Amino acid sequence: MRTLWRTLDRGLLRTTALVCLAVGVVGVSYGATAVTSGFPVWFPVLVGVLVLAGSSEFLFVGILAAGGSPVSAVAAGVLVNARHLPFGLALADVLGRGWRRLLGSHLMNDESVVLALGQEDPRRQRTAYWVCGLGILLCWPAGALAGALAGTAVTDPDTFGLDAMFPTVLLALVLPSLRSPETRRCALLGAGIALAASVFLPAGLPVLLSLVGLVATVRRTKEEQ
Repeated sequence: MRTLWRTLDRGLLRTTALVCLAVGVVGVSYGATAVTSGFPVWFPVLVGVLVLAGSSEFLFVGILAAGGSPVSAVAAGVLVNARHLPFGLALADVLGRGWRRLLGSHLMNDESVVLALGQEDPRRQRTAYWVCGLGILLCWPAGALAGALAGTAVTDPDTFGLDAMFPTVLLALVLPSLRSPETRRCALLGAGIALAASVFLPAGLPVLLSLVGLVATVRRTKEEQ
């Protein structure tokens, strides 16, 4: 842990704090949405701590609120979180071993992964991943609690447009890496696939399908070499 704090400079701390703050604000929308859908105040907070995956939690709450079964809601959440498999392969060295790997796997989310992959050396990757992951573990349930408490006063939290903050934060984090032609080609192909799939697939699954863009780009790069 001491190594993490020694590696954490002011720039990385500021970026991580802004990311966690944005996640907390989206958590407000999640908590308000859950309460206005009929769930008790404690529900989004508890799920926020145990699951710690915003897109899956929104999908889980939406399916239950629409009358779906808990089994189908859990299955949809697991399917959406299947994108964590390639995340884990990309950051296996960052997670550590033993109990640290278990905790690190629980802290895995889009923001901490993108922020870690944006660092140049392994020490900064490890620091970015763990500090961001722990910050989100605090900010996401706290935002959900604030939103849940305010939920009775807000009839339609979607009117605030807080759901747009997730993609905005992720886009800001990956912009520097788009200078690489290979990365840019992969991102554009994946974004195109996700946009096309969003017409007929439920929320969350188009992101998973966009990984086809990564596979196609890697195969083409190998053929060119």
